[in-house]
Amino acid sequence: MKNISTAAIRFAIGLGVTAFFSVLLFKSPAVLDVMEAKLYDVRFKLRGTVKPPDTVVIAAIDEKSLAKLGRWPWGRDVMARLVEKLTLADVAVVAFDVIFPEADKQDPSLAKAIVEAGNVVLPMALDFEKQARPRPDSILENSAIVSFEDDELFKKYPPIMSGGILTVPVQALKTSAMSLAHISMFPDEFDGTLRWEHLLLGYDNYLYPSLGLRCAAAYLGIPPERLTIRATRGIMVGKTYIPTDHWGRMPINYYGPGQTFKHISIADILDGTAGRADLENRIVFIGATALGIYDLRVTPYSAVTPGVEKHASVAASILDNRFIRKATFVQDFAFLILNGALLALLLSRLRLVWGFIVALASIVLVGITGFILFESQGLWINMACPLGNVMFMFMSVTAWNYAFEERHARRIRAMFSSYVTQAIVNELINNPDMARLGGEKREVTVLFSDIKGFTTFSEQHSPEEVVALLNEYLGAMTDVILKWEGTLDKFIGDAIVVFWNAPLRRENHAELALQCAVDMQHKLAQLHEKWEREGKPKLYSGIGINTGEVVVGNIGADGKKMDYTVIGDHVNLGSRVESLTRRFDANILITEMTLAKLRDAITAGTLKGMAISGVRRVIVKGKEQPVTVYGVTPLEPGAPLVMTECSDEEPLRLTEK
Repeated sequence: MKNISTAAIRFAIGLGVTAFFSVLLFKSPAVLDVMEAKLYDVRFKLRGTVKPPDTVVIAAIDEKSLAKLGRWPWGRDVMARLVEKLTLADVAVVAFDVIFPEADKQDPSLAKAIVEAGNVVLPMALDFEKQARPRPDSILENSAIVSFEDDELFKKYPPIMSGGILTVPVQALKTSAMSLAHISMFPDEFDGTLRWEHLLLGYDNYLYPSLGLRCAAAYLGIPPERLTIRATRGIMVGKTYIPTDHWGRMPINYYGPGQTFKHISIADILDGTAGRADLENRIVFIGATALGIYDLRVTPYSAVTPGVEKHASVAASILDNRFIRKATFVQDFAFLILNGALLALLLSRLRLVWGFIVALASIVLVGITGFILFESQGLWINMACPLGNVMFMFMSVTAWNYAFEERHARRIRAMFSSYVTQAIVNELINNPDMARLGGEKREVTVLFSDIKGFTTFSEQHSPEEVVALLNEYLGAMTDVILKWEGTLDKFIGDAIVVFWNAPLRRENHAELALQCAVDMQHKLAQLHEKWEREGKPKLYSGIGINTGEVVVGNIGADGKKMDYTVIGDHVNLGSRVESLTRRFDANILITEMTLAKLRDAITAGTLKGMAISGVRRVIVKGKEQPVTVYGVTPLEPGAPLVMTECSDEEPLRLTEK
C-alpha cells in the first residue's frame, strides 16, 4: 500500500461503492424500490399540475348530486336519464366507472339508453382472491384485443393472468354496451400508492384493455381488435405508440391532484345547467368524487384522489401522446456509472470540506437531472441508486480518510513530538500538507551549538557530574529552541542541531534563529548565576547560523530508524561556522546569507537587543567560495540594534574543520 497514492485508494473505494450499487440496481432490492418510488412521487410534486386536454371531462357523483338526487346508489332510471342527456349533448364516448352487477327493475330503461347512445363503455373487474373461472361470453370476446406482434415474447412475459372471478354488469346492460373494459387497480404493496396502469389484463386467454385505454381508442375510432400489442415493448393505438414494461404496464402520467380535470356535477347535467358546450365531442367518465362513497386512491399527488381521475389521466395521456417511460437498465446503469466515476475521481482529490460540498452538489445534480428528464422527456430514470451511491461513497471515503488521517496523525506526532512544540505538532496534524514526510528542497536556517572545551571539561569531572550538568544545559536550551519555534534536529553529544522553515514554513526563519541564539546566550548567563551559587563549573557555548537551500525530510532505514533532518552543503557550512566561534572568540556567528535574510528586519527596526558586526571573509575547508561571517553580541533586551559591516579584505583560507 505504501506504493499506492492516497488519491488512488480513494478512487478505488469510490469505484468499489459504485460497483456495489450497480449490483443493487440489477438486483433491485425492496428498500431501493421503495426509495425510488418515493423519489418518483417527488418528481410529480415538483412538476406540479399539467393542463389536461379539454377532450376529457368527469361527470361527478359529487356532494351536490347526492344532495339533490339522494344517497348513493341511485336508481337505474337516473343513470338512464344521464346517458340520454349525454347523448343529446353529442358526447364522443361515455365511460362508466360504476359496475352494475345486480339486476334492477329499471335495467331495461338504462339498457335502452345505452343502445341508443351507441358509445357507452361499461366496466368489469377481476377479483384475484377468488378462484372460480367462468368462461367468457360473446360480449367479452368482442371486447378483447386479438392483434399481437412477437407472440413468443408475449408468452414469456404475459400480463397479469387471473384465476379469480370476473365481475361484469348484468346481462341486459352488458349486451347493450359498445364495449367492456377493466377497471382493476393494483397499488404498490409497500405503500398503497397507485403508480402503474395495467393496460391489459388476461382472462381465459383473452386480453382486455383498461377503461382509459379503451375510451381513448374509441375516441380515435379504433376498435379493440385493432389495438396492436408489441409484446414486452408497448401497444399501438392507431398511430400512437404507448411504451410499456414487459408485462404491459404503463406508468400513470397523472396530470395533477383531484379536480385537475374538469368536473361537471351530474346534478347540473340532469337539470340542463351543463349542456352541449361543456360535453360535445368529449370523453365523459362517470364516477364518484364524493368523499362518502369511498372511491378514493393514493396517488403521487394526494392520498385522497378519486379513482375516476386515474382513468381520465390514462385516456388523456394517450390522446396527448404524453407518456412516462421507465428507463431501461442500460440507461439507469450508464447514469449511475457516469455519476459514480466522476464523483469518485473528485473525492479522491479533495479534502473533507470540499468533498462534502462536491457530494452535496452531486446529490443536487442527480436530482436536477432526474427531474429535467422526467419533466421534459417523460423519462423515469432511477435516482435511488445514484443518490445512495453518492451518500455511501462520501461516507466510505470519509471513513477511510479518518482512519488514514488518524494513522497519519500518529505518525506525525511520533515523528515531530521530539523536535517541535506540541502546538506545532497539532498544526501539522490539522494541516498534514505542511509536512511532507518525503524529501524536498527547501531554504532553511540551520543553527549549530556546541560547548566550548567540553572534552577537557569531561576529563576533569566525574561522569555523573558531566551528565547531570549536560542534561540541565540541554534541557534549558531545548526550552528556548521550542519557544522560538525551532525544529530540534538532534543532540550530538554536547552539540545541538536546530533548523527553521521546516516542516512548517516560516518566512522569518532567519530572524527566529537569530533571536533564539541570543536568547540561548541569555539563558546560559542565567545558568551561570545558578551554577555559581551551587558551586558548579560553568559551560560556554558557541553558536553558528547559516541560511540556504538544503534537502529536508525523512532520512534513514525505512521501517527501522528514520529521522526528520536536513542535509546539504549549507548544513555543513553551518557546522563550520560554529567551529569558527573558537577561532574568533565569539559566542554567535552568522553567515552573510543569514544576514541577507535579516536585512528587511534590520531596516524595519524589528531586531533589537543585539549588535551585529562583520568579522572576516573566510574560505572554509572543502569550499572555494569565500563567505563573510558576522559576530552577534547580545545587548540589553529592547536595546536598538547596532550594525557594523565587514571590512573588505583578503579572505582567510581555513584548513581545519
